[in-house]
Amino acid sequence: MPYPTLRLHPRKEESILRFHPWVFSGAIASDTSSRRDGELVRIEDSRGRYLGTGHFGGGSIAVRLLTFAGETELIDRSFYEDRLTAALQLRLVAELIRPEGTSDSPNTAYRLVHGEGDGLPGLIIDIYDETAVMQAHSLGMHEAREMIAEALQAVYQRAGHPVRPLQGIYYKSETTLPTRDMRELAMDGFLIGHTEAHPVWENGLRFIPDWLKGQKTGFFIDQRDNRSLVGAYAKGKTVLNAFCYTGGFSIYALGADAKRVDSLDSSSKAMYLTEQHVALNFGADCPRHRSVTQDAFEYLEQMPEGEYDMIILDPPAFAKHRKVLRNALIGYRKINSIAFKKVAPGGIVFTFSCSQAVSKEEFRLAVFTAAAASGRRVRILHQLTQPIDHPINIYHPEGEYLKGLVLYVE
Repeated sequence: MPYPTLRLHPRKEESILRFHPWVFSGAIASDTSSRRDGELVRIEDSRGRYLGTGHFGGGSIAVRLLTFAGETELIDRSFYEDRLTAALQLRLVAELIRPEGTSDSPNTAYRLVHGEGDGLPGLIIDIYDETAVMQAHSLGMHEAREMIAEALQAVYQRAGHPVRPLQGIYYKSETTLPTRDMRELAMDGFLIGHTEAHPVWENGLRFIPDWLKGQKTGFFIDQRDNRSLVGAYAKGKTVLNAFCYTGGFSIYALGADAKRVDSLDSSSKAMYLTEQHVALNFGADCPRHRSVTQDAFEYLEQMPEGEYDMIILDPPAFAKHRKVLRNALIGYRKINSIAFKKVAPGGIVFTFSCSQAVSKEEFRLAVFTAAAASGRRVRILHQLTQPIDHPINIYHPEGEYLKGLVLYVE
């Protein structure tokens, strides 16, 4: 069926010709009052030349383009199967899918679809062993959820070793759709099958994702590679994992024979999850681990200088949007300044920002300012980003959101 057409103002097609998947409302010349949020539309330039097809959204990002291929391509189940197959192939090439018994370092948790990075703007799919957790960030993807779930099940059914068929596809979008009215339409629950939360593998360590009540899809897969890097530095060290949430960095540090690991979070629920993961991997009474339920800023300010050889700072996003950027940068400067002052000589600081509103340059400047305020000699050892299963579409640099630095402090 032909999709409704939206025509652009003159000279507003340049970014689309460079395959950027967003069409902003100010670029559209057509009257959009009759267009419905979530419906598929075709975009053409001011002369009537076809540019792409995508979901209409009604906000400042008016259309998220799914294809530039041609007017004859339909956005149907076959389209989604093709995109999901391509996404799965990337994860197979990266050898991220390593079931227990097939590797010395099994891995059964990974992101299958990362929005624009996998050519599916507005869609996130994380895989936890034989369970898929799907999130929609646009009404168009919400309305296509059942078709996508059926396509996903079919792709995994025929993929073969080492991919296992999915036993459950859980939809979790009550908090991710862009407006309150849209969120009221969403109802979390299984679209296909049913599974219970159980331990999954990440690089030979075990975690329990909580897709029912946990943040995001139940676990922060995007820090997997950076957790491994913590393990590479942790042996014999005294480690503070601030803003620990479910304790991922703590588990990797303990697994690498850290001398002691203190997990810090203001949430008692987070500490419970951390302790669950410690017990799962190292037994219920691990003498090298200590849980601290306290405000991270308070603890950092009160702790003695030199107590920790390694400090990990992975706070929640201080800035959800650019309007609060200034306050966010003050927050990043403050926590990093304290860490630089308190870490032991020859210590390591891992510091992160997961805020898309904060650029790499702004984050690095905030950390530089904090280092200068500490008066200590600080060197950058690594500049970190998101892992391979969170790919960045080269035509959509906005997809790079995770920023991190590993710093050596004399």
